[in-house]
Amino acid sequence: MKKFTPTYNLRRCLIFSWLIFVLLLAGCGSGVERAEEKASLRVPCETLVPYPRETLPEGIEWLTNDSDPVFASPEAGTGGTFHEALLSFPLTFRVVGPDSNSSFRGAILGNQFGLIGIHPNTENIIPELATHWAFGDDKKTMFFKLDPAARWSDGHPVTADDFVYTLEFMRSKHIVAPWYNDYYTKEIDRVIVYDDHNLAVVGTKAQPDLHLKIPISPTPRHYYCQLDEDFVRRYNWEIVPNTGPYQMTEFKKGRYILFERKPEWWASERRYFKHRYNVDKVRYTVIRDFNLQWEYFKKAKLDSFALTMPKFWHFKSQTPVVEKGYVHRMWFFNDTQQSAQGLWLNLDREIFKDPRLRLAFAHAMNIQRVIETVLYNDYFRLESAYVGYGQYSNNDITARRFDLAKVDRLMQDAGWQRGPDGIWARDGQRYSVEVSYSREEHTPRLVVLKEEALKAGIELRLQRLDPAAQYKKVMEKRHDVGWLGWSTGMRPHFWEFWHSANAHRPQTNNISNVDDPDLDDMIDRYRESLDEAERIDLALKIQAKVHETGAFVPTFMVPYFREAYWRWWRFPDPPATRSSGSLFDPFGSSSGGLFWFDEDRYEQTREAMRRGDVFEPVTLREETYKIGS
Repeated sequence: MKKFTPTYNLRRCLIFSWLIFVLLLAGCGSGVERAEEKASLRVPCETLVPYPRETLPEGIEWLTNDSDPVFASPEAGTGGTFHEALLSFPLTFRVVGPDSNSSFRGAILGNQFGLIGIHPNTENIIPELATHWAFGDDKKTMFFKLDPAARWSDGHPVTADDFVYTLEFMRSKHIVAPWYNDYYTKEIDRVIVYDDHNLAVVGTKAQPDLHLKIPISPTPRHYYCQLDEDFVRRYNWEIVPNTGPYQMTEFKKGRYILFERKPEWWASERRYFKHRYNVDKVRYTVIRDFNLQWEYFKKAKLDSFALTMPKFWHFKSQTPVVEKGYVHRMWFFNDTQQSAQGLWLNLDREIFKDPRLRLAFAHAMNIQRVIETVLYNDYFRLESAYVGYGQYSNNDITARRFDLAKVDRLMQDAGWQRGPDGIWARDGQRYSVEVSYSREEHTPRLVVLKEEALKAGIELRLQRLDPAAQYKKVMEKRHDVGWLGWSTGMRPHFWEFWHSANAHRPQTNNISNVDDPDLDDMIDRYRESLDEAERIDLALKIQAKVHETGAFVPTFMVPYFREAYWRWWRFPDPPATRSSGSLFDPFGSSSGGLFWFDEDRYEQTREAMRRGDVFEPVTLREETYKIGS
């Protein structure tokens, strides 16, 4: 196993010998670490024995999709470096196991393709690692033909054995990932290998939306020589081979991470990948303050900046680089599932064990006041944790509104009384809870909630943490109330967030510690159901039950994004897709990598800035995919 040689400034080491000791203790001696150095010093795995082969059944009706519209631009050029910011350095490069479920995980997984993908506008199946697919008569099996050109970033071919190994890997207790252990055991039965490029993935049951559950990503068997109790430590900072267009090539802990485009990526000419992933490099720099990121952006040290927050769109972006036309702004409306943004109550806290106190908390949150004041009516009220999933969404659920009278009734019914300071109290305990959050820009929102909650007799103690620290605290279930949102999928997911199997234990997504037998039963039946109508019915009932628990207080939804970017970046027409969450997703098989660098406009803009010339200011509003349009 490769261990990196630290990079030191030897002259300073000799002069400041006392400082070396401190720096070593602080971990500053890691230096710059490069992927090729790691790869060159890895101990090769022993010869791997192929998994058993079976005979490919006859009469398979192979399908493909080479006719859906492309969404990249043939005008796209290549080159340049895209500079992005991170609020904190990730705690690990692993994508499973402790501390792995961070926002940076998406950058790594964005370069790890699966068998098939989903077209971002039509939602039809499109090829990824597989060129063709077929459905078995048992409605729980899918067959796949792998693209013979598919390669890992270290040059090894992608074969059917890599998918068998995914089951072995994801089912292992050594990865310390209960959700993956469960999913790859209860949802995936086996992978059948017919030859290097033909395989089948068999589910544990027939089910609707089989194409959303069965296709899995490969795991490089040739790379993971050892899968044992030391996995979490051994692979914490390893750069694992991938199948996508970019590979992490260099990083310095706490400072930056660099990805580089593969010069001869195997899929660069495939229909749905052509003219995409155009920049040569993507560099993530750690800038631990959002406002400081804005200052970096205005100096062109970052290439884009999210303006979704109203104070940036309405006020802070009224700045010279925008007014002189060097930076453009865009308001892009999308049509996709909404993140479960809100306040997540920890039901293991004594104060939240009484459901009446949970409902009182919800009615003490004046979300509408925040929308009208801090958010300038730009945001919309989120009604539940599952909005935007079509027939799977329970649209009869309405989030609890600010209501002082209801708070009074609930608290009095629970035997609490207002104390001398106006805060509800009982048996020496005050209704005072800590709200953990991570972004300074969210402070004004929470300050309004805090002030309004005082009218209801509830004290909110606001605690802003570094994003990594907040994530760790919430995942270890040490929070009272967590202020955060979750990513989405094409169908609602319930087991990881609400099933008791994930309650009262760290590193699971049931951060509210909901533990309800009736909810467990419905979730289990939802996962096991063979009938789509039944699954939809159960999904609606589960959402109603989740609402009843009062464990989650929905806050806002934003069916759009707004961004500022330097004028040398260009896009297709329209500039993003129906399901895009940004103009500048550099990776991802669905709709990433659509933008490109225009060197001529870069030089033109830089020269104009030097000379003091200006361009016409540009603010674009793109409503191609606006809901209801």
